[in-house]
Parts: sequence; structure tokens; C-alpha cells
Amino acid sequence: MEKERDSLIVYFEDPFWVGVFERVSKKELSAAKVTFGTEPKDYEILDFINRNYYNLPFSPGIETTVKDTKINPKRAQREAKKQTLEMGIGTKSQQALKLLQEQNKQERKVRSREQKVAEEQRLFELKQMKKKEKHKGH
Repeated sequence: MEKERDSLIVYFEDPFWVGVFERVSKKELSAAKVTFGTEPKDYEILDFINRNYYNLPFSPGIETTVKDTKINPKRAQREAKKQTLEMGIGTKSQQALKLLQEQNKQERKVRSREQKVAEEQRLFELKQMKKKEKHKGH
């Protein structure tokens, strides 16, 4: 019994998001490349597959060996966790927004600290002036 396998890899190739469809059938690998433009959502990919999969221009088949690799579920979970820790979750734009948020947070901390120090200094000077006013009359 021959196994058929289809897979889709979506990656960012500056400046567009690209999808590579791979099809392994009868020990032959064929591929098709699709440019999505903006980052596609899961439901957009599913819709694209449902509408256009059979019209994709797959390349001629190339001989390949099909390996049946079974990965231990715990190992797969560890590898997935390792990859998310290295790269982080989200798209590049989400990571950029997170970085901007962190920068704004640091600036806000500095600004609020300066305001707090200035207010403390103003109150101290006000207290000193009141002290002096008390002793002026005598």
C-alpha cells in the first residue's frame, strides 16, 4: 500500500509570504509555489486550498525515498517548546509591536520617575519656605 502525503509550508520571503505545497505520490515528489502577499490567516489558507488546490501548477515528479518516521509525542512537544522559546510566538510584525510596547514602557517608567522626583523636590522646597516664614516675624 502506497502512502500519499501532502504538506504546506508557509514562510516569509521578504517582502511577501510564500506557500510551498509538496505532494509525495508513488515515491515521487512534486511541488508548487504560491505567493500570498500579506500574512495569511488559517481560515484564508484553508479557503485557498479548498478553491485552488487542484489548479496549482505542480512541478514534474522527482524520485524520492519516503521514510516512515514516527516521532515520540513527548519529543515533538519538547522540540515545539524549544522552537517557540527561540523564536517567540507570533509574526514579525507582532514581535516588532511587542518591542515598541517594551520601549514605551521603559520611557513611561523614566518619565514617571522624573515627575515623582520633581514633585518630592517641590514639596520639600515648599516645606522649607514655610519654615522660614514661621521664623521671619520674630
